[in-house]
Amino acid sequence: MVKEPHPGRVKTRLGREIGVVRAAWWYRHQTRRLLRRLRDPRWQTVLAVTPDVEGFRSRAWPADLPRVPQGTGNLGQRMTRALSATPGPTLLIGSDIPGIRRRHIVAGFSALGRARTVIGPSCDGGFWLIGLHHPQRPPKDLFRGTRWSHQGTLADALHTLPRPIAMVDTLADVDTASDLR
Repeated sequence: MVKEPHPGRVKTRLGREIGVVRAAWWYRHQTRRLLRRLRDPRWQTVLAVTPDVEGFRSRAWPADLPRVPQGTGNLGQRMTRALSATPGPTLLIGSDIPGIRRRHIVAGFSALGRARTVIGPSCDGGFWLIGLHHPQRPPKDLFRGTRWSHQGTLADALHTLPRPIAMVDTLADVDTASDLR
């Protein structure tokens, strides 16, 4: 999931601390590094973009990567839409997680071989990865009642996910200046 890296519209909490231009610059370069690092012939990388129109035309990311719109709504609605647009087992990852490596993606897909859902917790109480074995048929209440950008995000989401659930490594995301360290 990626956002068009415009100052003031991406990484807003980080931008309040280090400036919106620096935050957008960090996000643009973080996303580029992430995409280079995760390219692999074992899976297809698709960008779930927002805003929809600008994201489709964006030159911030490689032109050869397919894109799907995130659409409107809260993060849970946008993630559900992105997951539902895929034909088979799917992992959806955040783009502000500097520690993601190919081995994490391999572990996520491997976990989907034995579970209907895989989740990668983040250090702040949220999650950096969500994967569904059958994303075209998400539960009707997927992410319902989940408090986003909150210490209880993961706990809230777990109640809505198809069982069994597998967990992969906990990684850190970047929301604030102290996270950059």
